[in-house]
Amino acid sequence: MSENTQLEIKSPCISVCAIDDLSGLCQGCYRTIDEIKGWWDMSQGEQTDLLVTLEERQLQTANFDD
Repeated sequence: MSENTQLEIKSPCISVCAIDDLSGLCQGCYRTIDEIKGWWDMSQGEQTDLLVTLEERQLQTANFDD
């Protein structure tokens, strides 16, 4: 393996694909439509940054009242 070879970052998709009308976020992975469409065109740095953002979104939208 060469030095320039980087490991692929796994997509955050969990196959629960439903966009919430109010937030505009996927109820499974917390991405917007544009983030979903652009995932494979993002650099690894952009993907990593998005994964951090998704964790923050998930925490912000978590409903612990159920």
